[in-house]
Amino acid sequence: MMPYSIGEVAKMLNLTIPTLRYYDKEGLLPHLERTDSGIRVFNDSDLDTLKVIECLKVTGMPIKNIKSFIDWCSHGDSTLQQRYDMFLERKAVVEAQLEKIKKTAETINYKCWYYKTALEAGTESIHKNTEKTISKL
Repeated sequence: MMPYSIGEVAKMLNLTIPTLRYYDKEGLLPHLERTDSGIRVFNDSDLDTLKVIECLKVTGMPIKNIKSFIDWCSHGDSTLQQRYDMFLERKAVVEAQLEKIKKTAETINYKCWYYKTALEAGTESIHKNTEKTISKL
């Protein structure tokens, strides 16, 4: 296991140093070591933990819930069901986000086609029979 400085970790994971300090302060890195002078020293396990934290944040999970997950991990096998259930819930959230993004992409693709064909024709009027409500958007 390689030791990393806070600056190295920030660069590797595209995080800010204040963010890493905040995660530490909030107890999200319970096994983070420090030198005798108090400097944080990260290892590969801390990097893995940070990747999971960032993953959960992207799903919209609040820090306090991420902290609960981190706490569950420290309790070992007795919390396997809780952790599994939490990830099932996160999976459902992400799938709903993906569906919403897919619908957004469909609208954007349609509007790209709409404007491209209008530009090629030199007028929007070529769409007058195919779209009434949103043609001017």
